[in-house]
Amino acid sequence: MIYQMMFAVITPALITGATAERMKFSATVLFTTLWFFIVYAPLAHMVWGKGGFLNAAGGRFPCLDFAGGTVVHISSGVSALVCALYMGKRIGFPKQPMPPHSLVLSFIGACLLWVGWFGFNAGSALAANGLASSAFVATHLGAAAAAIGWSVAEWLKNGKASALGAISGAVAGLVAITPAAGFVGPMPALVIGLAAGLVCYFMVTRVKALFGYDDALDAFGVHGAGGTIGALLTGIFAQQIVNPIFGAGKPVVSGRPLGSGRKPTCWCFWLRGASHLLAQS
Repeated sequence: MIYQMMFAVITPALITGATAERMKFSATVLFTTLWFFIVYAPLAHMVWGKGGFLNAAGGRFPCLDFAGGTVVHISSGVSALVCALYMGKRIGFPKQPMPPHSLVLSFIGACLLWVGWFGFNAGSALAANGLASSAFVATHLGAAAAAIGWSVAEWLKNGKASALGAISGAVAGLVAITPAAGFVGPMPALVIGLAAGLVCYFMVTRVKALFGYDDALDAFGVHGAGGTIGALLTGIFAQQIVNPIFGAGKPVVSGRPLGSGRKPTCWCFWLRGASHLLAQS
């Protein structure tokens, strides 16, 4: 229970990245508390709970989410977008540059995240075994590939890569590999990470500017988009040899787990509605 509560702690915290400098502390505490009970707890039970509606091992619509691609990242990313739209833009956005206060602290934070992510992903095997080792390796490779993908995209656009872009890509890769970590091998992990780095870069630099929403720390561009990419690609690359979740001899990539692709779309509508109502209150 304590391990699961750590997921519950970090998920609403991700939403605050989109509302930075626009929501009072008291309002943030109230919103995150209500959001936990109304959005996170039901979704976590549906995906991970025994008999849950979306549980991979017996749910009505079984979906693959090893360590929180949907429960943590898609839920917080979509909710963050709703909150950013509801709160409006910060004064000076987008005309005034708003870089991180300290790139050094940002880099240190990203490195700590990278190491800590092993606890979430590998730890989701709930044992010190081969599956945990496989998830550990997939997590590392996914993050590294995404950092390279983001840096290459940045270099092609601006003529040079940046440290901020590299750590942003690494976080995007960590997000995307989260639902897939316990279902894919090393090579698919590289593909998922590379795709996440490129797609999230496009979301942060192009889509955000196109629609003009002020997602201060790119919670939607990285967590929402990265989690969705990871959930979709999990259904494509999941391997029975890595995790025979439906039983030995039963292939993971069959009709059922491809629900991982349907899952983000249908639940985004519910997340949007619930988050909008909470932001209004």
